[in-house]
Amino acid sequence: MKNVKWFSMFFFAAFMACNTPDNKSSEHAQVAKDSAARDTASQTTHVVADNLVKSEAPDAETKEDQGYALPAKVGGHAQSPVNLVSLKAEKDQSPAVSMKFTTGIDAAENLGHTIQVDFKAGSTSILRGKSFTPKQFHFHTPSEHLVDGITFPMEMHIVNMANDTAQNASPRIMVIGILFKMGQENKFLQEFLKDVPDEEGHKNAIQPGAVRLEDLLSQIPPKDQNAYFTYKGSLTTAPFSENVDWVVLKHVLEASPEQIAAIQKLEGNNARHVHELFDRKLYVH
Repeated sequence: MKNVKWFSMFFFAAFMACNTPDNKSSEHAQVAKDSAARDTASQTTHVVADNLVKSEAPDAETKEDQGYALPAKVGGHAQSPVNLVSLKAEKDQSPAVSMKFTTGIDAAENLGHTIQVDFKAGSTSILRGKSFTPKQFHFHTPSEHLVDGITFPMEMHIVNMANDTAQNASPRIMVIGILFKMGQENKFLQEFLKDVPDEEGHKNAIQPGAVRLEDLLSQIPPKDQNAYFTYKGSLTTAPFSENVDWVVLKHVLEASPEQIAAIQKLEGNNARHVHELFDRKLYVH
C-alpha cells in the first residue's frame, strides 16, 4: 500500500511537470512549426507546378521542360518571341511593310497544339515589295510576344514564305503577328471557328469565299496599318529556325471573351516564353 502511495505521488508530479506552461508552449510551437513546414512544402509544390510548361506547349518535349531558357537542342541567339519594349526600339528607316494579300482559304485544322487555317495554293502576298506565298495562319493563347511587358489573351500569326529563296537555301519567312484583346465579337474569327474540328489531327474543308482575310485587315485603321514592331527572329515552334522576319502590328484587335475561350479550349496554353534580344535590333515603324 505504501508503495502504491509513493507511485501515485511520483506519477502526479511527472504529469504536472509535463504540463507546465513552458512545456505546453514548446509543444504548441513545435506543432505550429510542423504545420508551417507542411504548408511551405505544399506551396512550393504548387509554385513549381505552375512554373512548368504544359506538355502541349510547342517548346516542351516533356511536361517538366522549362520554357524560359533556350531549348537544349537549339543553338543561336535569335530566338522568338521577345518582349517588344517601345523605349528600346529604334526608328525603322526602311520602306513600310505594305500588305497586299490575294488569298483563298482551303481548310481549318486542329493540330492539337494550335488551330491552323490553310491558304489555297496560288495565294500570294506582297510584303515590302517582295513576293511571298502565304501558307497558313494560326493562333497562340495567350500571346507569345509581349508589348512593354504586357501579355495579351491571344496572338495570330500569318506565315508567309519568300518566293526568291535561292536553291538549297533555308527559305526566308515573314510572319505577321496580330494581337487581340477582349472586346466585341470579331466577324473574321466567326467566319471559320465553326469549321475547326473538335478532334486533334482532323481537318475540315472551308467553302470558297466563306473566310476572307480582308475582313480581318480592314479592321485596322488606315493610320495604323504601317505601325508595327519588326526584328529578326525564329519560328516559335520546332525546329525554331532563325530565318524569320517578324512584323508585329501595334494596333490591337478585339475578339469576344467567348471566341478567345473557344480557341483556347481547342489548343490550350501554347505560348512559348519570351527570349532575350541579345545583340539584335528592335525597330518600330
